[in-house]
Amino acid sequence: MAKYILSAFADEASPIFDEQLQILKEEGISLVELRGADGKNCADLTLEEAAILKKKLDAAGIGLSALGSPFGKASLGVPFDEHLAKFRHGLALCRVLGCKRIRMFSFYPAQGASPEDSRAEVLRRLVIMLELAEEADVQLVHENEKGIYGDNAGRNADLLDCFDSLGFAFDPANFIQCGVKPLEAYEALHDRITYMHIKDALMADGAVVCAGHGDGDVPEILRRLNAERQDEIILTVEPHLTVFKGLSQLQDEALKHHESYPDSRTAFHAAVEALKAILTTI
Repeated sequence: MAKYILSAFADEASPIFDEQLQILKEEGISLVELRGADGKNCADLTLEEAAILKKKLDAAGIGLSALGSPFGKASLGVPFDEHLAKFRHGLALCRVLGCKRIRMFSFYPAQGASPEDSRAEVLRRLVIMLELAEEADVQLVHENEKGIYGDNAGRNADLLDCFDSLGFAFDPANFIQCGVKPLEAYEALHDRITYMHIKDALMADGAVVCAGHGDGDVPEILRRLNAERQDEIILTVEPHLTVFKGLSQLQDEALKHHESYPDSRTAFHAAVEALKAILTTI
């Protein structure tokens, strides 16, 4: 039996960090995947700002499950040096924050290039990033984001086979938006899952809905994971149920909504409650 521990992208509930911490406590969530705070992406924080956030986290009794970074969410057509400099800064932020994981991606193919054509450059960049992360005692955890090299089950498996130290953040909704059935992806990748992003979607149009309301097989995946694992597994709630400030910086496509809420706080609560309801049945 697994021990599920809840985390969340609290910037979906509020852009204000103090409010994020209060909301997490109200929801009974003890971890946060830090992505945005007070209008800044986590990767853009200064070391001084990170130190202030660390003090607030400690005072609130909230831990960091991961740095929800944008690293690797860039085109291979863009020179790597500038991106690598930001990644080095991200590792320094992890040291200040006491964070041991960075959520990251495996790059978008350059314009006109196929994923297969991009493989060698993706691997070259990941070798460098993983070596730096190992030196910093930080684990890189790859997310199956739509459009990047590792967006389907096969290319995720390829990356994980190439790099034993690379973790994997399984996101059911992202697989749906790539036309991949999440349960089939789970069957191929279940033994490599580091943690999960709890986000569901509809296969018909990719619209994001609460966990268990879509085609992501979230309840069944969590049941199987619970039966197979004996360790702690973090479940990070990522609602995406309403457009929140900063989302336009994270993805290009417009979000479709079949479930609407009056504000981000209400949507965040609905997403958390949907996950808790599934866990209660397990």
